[in-house]
Amino acid sequence: MSELLSMILSRNNMLEAYKQVKTNKGSAGIAGITIEQMDGYLRQNWRETKQLIRERKDKPQPVLRIEIPKSNGDIRNLGIPTVTDRMIQ
Repeated sequence: MSELLSMILSRNNMLEAYKQVKTNKGSAGIAGITIEQMDGYLRQNWRETKQLIRERKDKPQPVLRIEIPKSNGDIRNLGIPTVTDRMIQ
């Protein structure tokens, strides 16, 4: 594993990423996992996710696409990544 990847996946870095995602809140992505559910999900799945990243087998999930109407009648297209993908980013 590269030194950079080791730094990215370090416990301290991932805790900071977790705190940042939790602070930013936001909607659940396509996986349907909300910020509130993230803690339990990560406790159950983090080792496996981390191993997939190390082996370069992790694939980001598709983003959830939503359209938000603007006041001028236009549409704003928004892509919402999963909570886990936001943390890894």
